[in-house]
Amino acid sequence: MKYFPIDKSLFIKNRKKFKNKMSPNSIAFFSSNDQYPVSADTTLPFEQHRDIFYLSGINQEESVLAIINSEIEKSKQEILFVTKPNETLTHWEGEKLSKTKAYEISGIKNVYWIEDLEKIVEEFMSLVDILYINTNEHYRAKVETETREARFNKWIKKKYPKKGNKRSNPILQRLRAVKEPVEIELIQKACNITEKGFRRILDFVKPGVWEYEIEAEFSHEFLKNRSRKFAYAPIIASGINSNILHYIENNNQCKDGDVILLDVGAEYANYSSDMTRTIPVSGKFSKRQREVYNSVLYVKNEATKLLTPGILWKDHHSEVGKIMSSELLKLGLLDKADIQNETTENPAFKKYFTHGTSHHLGLDTHDYGDINKPIEANSVFTVEPGIYIKKEGFGIRLEDDVVVQEKGNPINLMKNIPIEIEEIESLMNSK
Repeated sequence: MKYFPIDKSLFIKNRKKFKNKMSPNSIAFFSSNDQYPVSADTTLPFEQHRDIFYLSGINQEESVLAIINSEIEKSKQEILFVTKPNETLTHWEGEKLSKTKAYEISGIKNVYWIEDLEKIVEEFMSLVDILYINTNEHYRAKVETETREARFNKWIKKKYPKKGNKRSNPILQRLRAVKEPVEIELIQKACNITEKGFRRILDFVKPGVWEYEIEAEFSHEFLKNRSRKFAYAPIIASGINSNILHYIENNNQCKDGDVILLDVGAEYANYSSDMTRTIPVSGKFSKRQREVYNSVLYVKNEATKLLTPGILWKDHHSEVGKIMSSELLKLGLLDKADIQNETTENPAFKKYFTHGTSHHLGLDTHDYGDINKPIEANSVFTVEPGIYIKKEGFGIRLEDDVVVQEKGNPINLMKNIPIEIEEIESLMNSK
């Protein structure tokens, strides 16, 4: 892995928190992802399932974690299965985890080879009554391919049909939403790498460059700083493309007078950052671009202050919408009749601000967290209002990542990334 080792105490603590939520005499399983095929003998780069990583730190394919809550000896309540290294595998793919190395990463003493899984599982299943099944229950999930986890679940439920079944995901939704200090440090590291990428492109952008060239500059800086990749498909949207929320083609030429909406984030140790900045291709915003930009910046700053423990996600977005409506009135994009005729289901601001204000951030860019429950301290959220004016040929979105505090305003993990117009223009014109 490109990232520096993470102290195993994080994963030991995460497992303890999960086990404390389990029913007595129960067992929970977590599986690695597959290496997904493309065609012929080509596969996509391996992406570890974030749940097994959260609980073990193991970043290797064909791994399975079992957590047991019963009266058995404490050292046997955690079991890890990994691929057995061999000379051929090492020659073709490099070193795989030894049992010692797996322990050093995870803190799990009971490490077995994956080939022994059925035999070992048989031994421990006789000690429990309840089987925790882990599935993807994210509110935005669209699962069309049968995963390794799904195949494992199908196998174990068929093999042990008399065991009661419970769901792991509701527990993980709560646990993963509230970050440990070490996790916040890792997200901060990802944000710092994103900052380096952004500062790099401010010195690079000029009329005539292509969106994909800007993407390449980010990629260079990310890899140079131990980030394996973008946390999500980067959006480099110039001109009219800045009105497309998830524009990822990145294949247009940047023209004088246009803005570029940059929604990018580095990943570090599987943790995501998620930044949006909008900059002028020429190095100087037009008067109208400035007006819209400053409105979005104002809304972002006010929206950040509203992220406090106890507020519901939907109520936060509703309050931000009121602030946005006021700004849209000032910009001449809405009139009083628009406000008078709006409904709860169709607020006036939605004509120009078409998405949510915030989402959880962590091991996934759209991370775990129950949006129907009050926001908690030490949750990490994005704050990302935007105004999109297709008829004027541009959109502005600004986004920071913040940590909700028990008291006071959230901590902005992107406070060092330029966002004020004056600083952006100054940096772009200092070549």
